[in-house]
Amino acid sequence: MWPAVRFAERRVVNDKTLNGAARAADDLRRQVRDFLAAHPVSAEPLGFLRARFDAGLAWVHYPPGLGGQGLSRDLQPAVDSAFTAAGAPTNHPERSGIGLGMAAPTILAYGRHDQQKRWLRPLWTGEEIWCQLFSEPGAGSDLAGLATRAVRDSSGERWVVNGQKVWTSVAHLARWALLVARTDPDLPKHQGLTYFACDMTAPGVEVRPLRQLTGEAEFNEVFLTDVVIPDSDRIGAVGEGWKVATATLMNERVAIGGGALPREGGMIGSAARTWRQRPEQRTPGLHDRLLRLWADAEVARLAGVRLRQQLAAGRPGPEGSGAKLVFARLNQEISEFELELAGPDGLRYDDWTMRRPEGANFYGRGPGYRFLRARGNSIEGGTSEILRNIIAERVLGLPPEIRVDKDVPWKDLPR
Repeated sequence: MWPAVRFAERRVVNDKTLNGAARAADDLRRQVRDFLAAHPVSAEPLGFLRARFDAGLAWVHYPPGLGGQGLSRDLQPAVDSAFTAAGAPTNHPERSGIGLGMAAPTILAYGRHDQQKRWLRPLWTGEEIWCQLFSEPGAGSDLAGLATRAVRDSSGERWVVNGQKVWTSVAHLARWALLVARTDPDLPKHQGLTYFACDMTAPGVEVRPLRQLTGEAEFNEVFLTDVVIPDSDRIGAVGEGWKVATATLMNERVAIGGGALPREGGMIGSAARTWRQRPEQRTPGLHDRLLRLWADAEVARLAGVRLRQQLAAGRPGPEGSGAKLVFARLNQEISEFELELAGPDGLRYDDWTMRRPEGANFYGRGPGYRFLRARGNSIEGGTSEILRNIIAERVLGLPPEIRVDKDVPWKDLPR
């Protein structure tokens, strides 16, 4: 077949795909208009959000009955922009980032249908906040080495959990937690784990604040003392905790590093606005740095677009680790640039008051806050060192690190 013919055939296929997507987006906008006609934006916010979920206009790529319509993920912006333009109530994603970005896709992939029906609706509406009980004082980068134990009682219907978790964002607000615990210490560390949903209001759950470099305490340490979890709150099979946790971590890295942003969105937008508004502080050296950072941020944004297109066809893979790695580096470099651009004022800090915020507030505070808070970007969601290993092994195909503990029972490992 001649190349010109093959090109023409591909163009026909692409045109059909684009036309189909355009028709689907138009249909969703019509559904939003019909919904708004029946549910005024001035209505009680929670009732409005519940109705939106039930109408399948929450996350359109989820199945019918679970807030969606089984459509492509790429169609979600058409729905969100239509509701935003109408001034509709939001589900406050700044409070529910862990729930929306990590808990929901994990529950959808590995939860039973009754768990999906039970948890996804209040998660999306913001009625129930979720946190993540993964890291421990002795198991951060080596998460599979965690020591929190879950022991099944004699009835077989309940688990009793004891242990300590750390760096748990929004645990002070959370109703539920994603919990990974060790259920079989006789197996190698990756094999003896099980995944649960933990009720943060259950007896024996204690949340203590951890004050950060910024002066705030948006994350916590959590102590679990004889916490009872019903087996009905187990997500996935016994012993499948590492597989389920890996899916959560992959979604987390995409949520952190692959979020949808407009051009000049995020941290680079703040730096560019300061540059335009403070011409007296411009120097040739800073100008060159801003151009490089702006270009890097735009490349990262476009790579995020491609990553989300890949997600539309399946579950996230190791590519999300690259997005999160770049996100951390850029945030830190841009915040350093902002501090230098501010000159002597960059040494000031707006408020050291101890707060218990709902999450990181990168754009509501000054450059000093962004500089300090960005230090955590290379730790949260997987350290940059671990992400480089993942990229090397699973994306570039380089030889893996030697792991002498891979087949050793967890109980026999030095700790």
